[in-house]
Amino acid sequence: MRSLYTPTLGRRAALIALATLATGAWLPAAQAQPGAAWPTKPVTIILPFAPGGGTDVGTRLVALRLSQLWGQPVLVDNRPGAAGNVGLDIVSRAKPDGYTLVAGNVGTQSINPSLYKKLNYDPAAFVPISLMAELPFALVVTPKLPARNPKELVALAKAQPGKLTYASSGSGGSPHLSAEIFKVATGTDLLHVPYKGGGAAMTDLMAGNVDMLFASILETAGHVKSGKLRALAVTSKVRSPALPDVPTLAEAGIAGAESGSWVGLLAPAGTPKDIVDKIAAGVKEVVAMPAVKEQLIAQGAIPVGSTPTQFADLIATDRKRYAKIIHDNKLSAD
Repeated sequence: MRSLYTPTLGRRAALIALATLATGAWLPAAQAQPGAAWPTKPVTIILPFAPGGGTDVGTRLVALRLSQLWGQPVLVDNRPGAAGNVGLDIVSRAKPDGYTLVAGNVGTQSINPSLYKKLNYDPAAFVPISLMAELPFALVVTPKLPARNPKELVALAKAQPGKLTYASSGSGGSPHLSAEIFKVATGTDLLHVPYKGGGAAMTDLMAGNVDMLFASILETAGHVKSGKLRALAVTSKVRSPALPDVPTLAEAGIAGAESGSWVGLLAPAGTPKDIVDKIAAGVKEVVAMPAVKEQLIAQGAIPVGSTPTQFADLIATDRKRYAKIIHDNKLSAD
């Protein structure tokens, strides 16, 4: 090591220089790494939905494993309201230090900015971290309907325009918009019957009061396996591990109709990149764990674990796509 003592520097100054070096004051590189020691206290994930759903279960599963990975509690705080907007508003005003995150989905990040004319927060107030999982929908029909695959359903719909009905859990939600995507892709005229929640829509579908429905794998798989509903396709690009015998819409010959939901972690804008990257790496590691993958698949999810850039691209692509559908159908939640 080159000596710090020179005749011009002097013994006293050299000792001060060595003390300064020992305390790390000459290490700007360490100061430029805000994520190096993170986390040093509990991390909170705001979940903008009520407890008990598939998104809630999956987020808590990932949070538990992240807690074990980081050696700090990772808490899930449910803050439902206004289709997720209440929770998003809270996180948009949080300190951008990595200790307050949000589990957003296609509704909160890509649909609501167009569906709601007035939001209490800026949709750009978040930095995407990682897509945890895709949540595809299943296209299910009442067994009373003679269609046994998507092509037969399309033929049936075109033979009687405006007669076949599709239920949804509510106007403007992702299941409703998935059906609208299907209509555009197939050139069919289907009648929308919105319900106040997915439970009532599912009950009427099983009773044969409506013809079809787009809903999550978690909601539909049990009814499909029991024979109460018939699954014609799933809306993802790949088959769902929970319904491996059900083809994708593309496999069934319906191009351009992929849709569904997803869930991923985001942080307030301005969160240091080192922290964002560390969280993303943690999510990728956790969702690749065999036990976690198995449990996510049981919830109807397809585990992903993307990079921040990949997640940002997905949000932007979906936001543009759903903005057109919302505009064309003159939909508004205000």
